[in-house]
Amino acid sequence: MPNLKKNSSAMKAMRRNARRAAYRGRVRTSTRTFVKKARAAIASSKLTGADEALQNAIRALDKAAAKGVIHKNAAARRKSRLMKALNRAQEAQSA
Repeated sequence: MPNLKKNSSAMKAMRRNARRAAYRGRVRTSTRTFVKKARAAIASSKLTGADEALQNAIRALDKAAAKGVIHKNAAARRKSRLMKALNRAQEAQSA
């Protein structure tokens, strides 16, 4: 624990920061999981569940950005890269 003054507002700030860090960690982990599942679905030879996995990842990224866990531009960049990867995979499959 940092060497802060032991007044009530400092103690409250430390408790609040710990709660927020725990929440952000949970949201970030679940978002990464959705993105990882979407990438795995896109990388598979059959794109059967890729659309649904991509929608779940986009939803998770939007929620994380809305809550301030990740920056909104970072969420937009990640969504763009996922969509680009899916479009490339669909092109390759149809060709």
